[in-house]
Formats: sequence, structure tokens, C-alpha cells
Amino acid sequence: MRDRDEAGRPRNARPRDEYGRPLPRGAEGVPRVPDDYAPGPEEALEQARSLLADGRPFHAHEVLEARWKTGPDEERELWQGLAQICVGLTHLQRGNLSGAAALLTRGSARLGAYGSTRPYGLDLRALAVQADAITTAIDEGDAVAGTAISAVRALLTPAEP
Repeated sequence: MRDRDEAGRPRNARPRDEYGRPLPRGAEGVPRVPDDYAPGPEEALEQARSLLADGRPFHAHEVLEARWKTGPDEERELWQGLAQICVGLTHLQRGNLSGAAALLTRGSARLGAYGSTRPYGLDLRALAVQADAITTAIDEGDAVAGTAISAVRALLTPAEP
């Protein structure tokens, strides 16, 4: 059964490994994103890039999810799309190719809805195209998790003005 707080909301008390897989209760896991973490946009992007550089897309997803849950409502689709792409990378890393393709596709669609706008200097169109390219590589049996993670990380860097 999942850990819940006093109000019945799910919590992240269970330890996880570096790939985000649940470990037995009481096991030593990697540090987790606190349930009350509320990063600003630049902090969320910086943390996500750092975690992706360490090969930890599940944990990058947790940071982006924290932003989507605590940020302004009008940015929900942006942060949810970015988080879904990171979860897709997590599934790819774990070998769950159908899950990876599904989440990358969902994330791409959310970002694609932004058109050519560049919130926080991000090229969302390029991120959506990259997510689609990873999905194509999965379909063709050519996807490499490390390469995909590096490609997404590079696009999470804001473009120079």
C-alpha cells in the first residue's frame, strides 16, 4: 500500500534506486525530491538538467512534477509535458519500450501545443521533435537510453536571447 499523509494524499516515503525503481521498505535508496518541494522555473530546469546529466530521468521527472503541481495553472501543460518526457526516458532506461513510447508521445503533444513560443527560453518545438525522434528510434529498435537522455538534457538549456 502506498504511503499517504494525514489528508490521504500519496507521499514518496518508499526508497528508490537511481533509476526510480521502488526498493523494499527500510532499504537505502538515493535521495528523493521532498513532497513539499516547490521550485521556481529556473531552479526546476537547472535541477532537471543536473539529474539528467547524472542519468536519473525519474528524479528529473519528480522535480518537473513538483513545478507543475506548485506553479501557475497556465503553465501546467508545459511542466507536465516536460515531466512526461522524463518519465518516457525512465521507461526507456528500464527497458519498458511501450511505456517509453507512450509517455514520450504524450509529452511531445503537450509541448507541441505551445507552437513556436519559448517559455523560459526553451525551444519546445525542438523538444517535441526530439521526443518524437526517440519514439521513432524505439519503434525501429535503435533507441539508446543514454543518448536519448543527453539529447533531451541539451534541449532543456534555455537558448541565448
